[in-house]
Amino acid sequence: MLRGKAAQCGGKTPRSIAACLPRASWASTQGMARGWDQRHVGAGGTRAVSCPCPRAGLAATGGRCDAGPGWCSALLATGSSLSQTGSEPWTCTDASPSSSSSSSASVPQVTLRAGAELDAHQVNQYALTLRAACPGEEEVEERLFVQVTAGQVLRCDAPFTSTGGDVVRVSADVAPRTPLYVVLPQPLGGLTFRLRNQDTPLTLTHRGLVLAPAGGFNPSKNTQRFRLEIEVMDRHGHNCSGAVTVEVLPSQRPSVTFREPQWAVTVPEGTSPLEVVTQVYASGDNVRYAILAPTVPMLFTIDEVTGEIRSTRRLDVAHACLLVQAYNTLNPADHATAMINITVQEVDRRAPSCVPAISVSQVPETVSPGTTLVTLRCTDPTGAKDCLHYGLEGPPASLSRFRMEGPQLQVNTTLDYDSEAMAAVGFQFTATITVTAGGQSPRSTRVPVLVTVTPVNEFTPACPNGADFTVLETAAFGSAVGRVAGSDRDYPPDSLEYSLEGGTGPTQPFSIDTRTGDIRVVGPLDSQRYKRYRLMVRLTDTRNDLDPAKRWSRLCDVVVRLQAVPNQAPVCTPEVQELWIMARLGSRQPVTRLACQGSLDGAALAYAIAGGNEDGRFWLEGNTLFYLSNDLAEPRTFVLLVEVWGSPGAPRRSTVVALVVHVTPWTTPVPPSTTTWHTTLQKELLVITRTEAAWLPPAWFVTVLTVSSALLLAALGCVARSLLCSNKAPGKLLLDKSSWDVVEQRGGEEERGRPHAGSPVSVCHGSEMGCPAVGTSKHPKGLSTLSCLHRGSLMAVPRTHAPAGTISSTA
Repeated sequence: MLRGKAAQCGGKTPRSIAACLPRASWASTQGMARGWDQRHVGAGGTRAVSCPCPRAGLAATGGRCDAGPGWCSALLATGSSLSQTGSEPWTCTDASPSSSSSSSASVPQVTLRAGAELDAHQVNQYALTLRAACPGEEEVEERLFVQVTAGQVLRCDAPFTSTGGDVVRVSADVAPRTPLYVVLPQPLGGLTFRLRNQDTPLTLTHRGLVLAPAGGFNPSKNTQRFRLEIEVMDRHGHNCSGAVTVEVLPSQRPSVTFREPQWAVTVPEGTSPLEVVTQVYASGDNVRYAILAPTVPMLFTIDEVTGEIRSTRRLDVAHACLLVQAYNTLNPADHATAMINITVQEVDRRAPSCVPAISVSQVPETVSPGTTLVTLRCTDPTGAKDCLHYGLEGPPASLSRFRMEGPQLQVNTTLDYDSEAMAAVGFQFTATITVTAGGQSPRSTRVPVLVTVTPVNEFTPACPNGADFTVLETAAFGSAVGRVAGSDRDYPPDSLEYSLEGGTGPTQPFSIDTRTGDIRVVGPLDSQRYKRYRLMVRLTDTRNDLDPAKRWSRLCDVVVRLQAVPNQAPVCTPEVQELWIMARLGSRQPVTRLACQGSLDGAALAYAIAGGNEDGRFWLEGNTLFYLSNDLAEPRTFVLLVEVWGSPGAPRRSTVVALVVHVTPWTTPVPPSTTTWHTTLQKELLVITRTEAAWLPPAWFVTVLTVSSALLLAALGCVARSLLCSNKAPGKLLLDKSSWDVVEQRGGEEERGRPHAGSPVSVCHGSEMGCPAVGTSKHPKGLSTLSCLHRGSLMAVPRTHAPAGTISSTA
């Protein structure tokens, strides 16, 4: 702003008016870069003129300062000695001190327009023409030159420095001391911010932040406006100024409001401390709660966030009245209050009574869902009939299988006894029925429940797949054949009993274990009549039902095939050998090699020295016999028995080879021939066979035999008594002999009647016809017995081993 010196215009001549204006005045100001507006210019060079006109006051109208009647007027024109761009940057304003003083001179001011830009590199000088005229006088014209020089100045943002200033709109519910506006987004160091007008509730910080009032804005329904004129100055004295208008709009958020301004709450007597009594709720934003009254005594407390009201002690008063306030924590002026009447009611503490008090039930596993197990008959001492509530508590296994339908305990799902889950709980379920009487103070009664699930035989046993076994036809007594593994889905699983249809006999020489199902041989196997045995095995389930009579059974076909075993003993040639050897010292020398052949071509044979190997002088490797040399002093003869057998099955059929070995020491003269083969003709055979058979009779047979024996003994006693009473001679009492004893007696008589000479003598027991062929005689009771004795020369005799105690020997 350019201000000239003030002058008093006393006369009416134009000359006196001319004295009011400066003549060819010079003013200097600093240039501004583009983008600066009026507020950033600050105080530059000013020039003012004064006129003696009464009540001198200039008003800016366009580019001319016009005055009313008796006022001075001045016209402002611009020019440049270099170049001029843009619009006119200068304007004329009135700066008269006061309109009340008629003697004071008017002082027109030349200032920069709002938003004008000065650039010293483009326009460095302005020529201003000032014209002034008083009423009734001639116009006076003078020139004012403004020179623009380059320099560093302070700059502010354009909206802030505009004529109207920047505008900020905020809501009335903004939080107190919230930042609303920043003068410079990135302020430089050393700046000072000053608020020119103090008639505003807003706050300007030293960092150029405009803050909301400390108490927030008034929640008015009308728009509120606050204008702030701010001056910014740096440490070098450069400044810029501007204005900010803050428009406070009515809040669009709902105000804090209670649903009901007053309500009543009833609590039972004896409510425990910190127990929730009631909960309040108010609508709005950032709502918090507080109890305003009563403060003494403090019987209740409220959660400021949730609004839950709790008792601080055990309630024993009859009535309490609470005044609760809900407010916006960001705007405490937004609040509401409500009245809560709390009444403590006396409570009947008697619990309901139920019949039965304990429930114990037993149900089969096939019970259908929805079946009622027990129905409770409960009564409330207070007389209320419809206020009883029934619930079920207990382990998850019980809660999933049972449910409550009113006072009835019902089955919810199937109770499968045949499962591991049922076995894990011991086939029993425990639960508790809770009967609660409604009201502010619930009273409950607990009824224990025990439910036992019983088994039901539902499934029939199943036969195994492919019950086909193979056994050797020479299998001994007690040999295992196989196991019949039946199955049953009832619990306990596979609890079966096994039995053979038709029992054990000659046509079915097998027995079965009743628990395991193992089949064993208990009699001779007749491979000539049967190539296989077909057995009917009955499977019967056990322990699958409470009623022992409810048992299921099934017949299963079992096939036992007989595997043929060669019954011929190995054949050795010759069967008797007589050998002579010369014993050498310190060496093992071979004696002979046995030539034997089994019943099957290529079958391996086993050899073993059965007797005569005194002092271990002979060793058998395979079919070769070795003599172990030692210090034999004189010739000696050894009689060796070598057993040869083939198949490893039982019974073992073998052949015995007799070897007579004459050992002569090396120093003893020996005949020219070292080895002589002798063959002895077979005379007679002595075969001793003992067969032992065991029979395991069934239980019914033992019972019948016991009863029959008792009756037989009673009959014999009666016969003996009758004979004694008839005075008969004791010698006349004859006892019958069995046919076997007669045969034995006859055999003995024949043996005593024959002479005992050196010739071979045969003694045969078991037949009156001499000595029959081996294995052809039959014992009257089913056991083969043959005893023959023959004395003669030494020979090789086959020996047969019988199973289970059978002994065969050759002499």
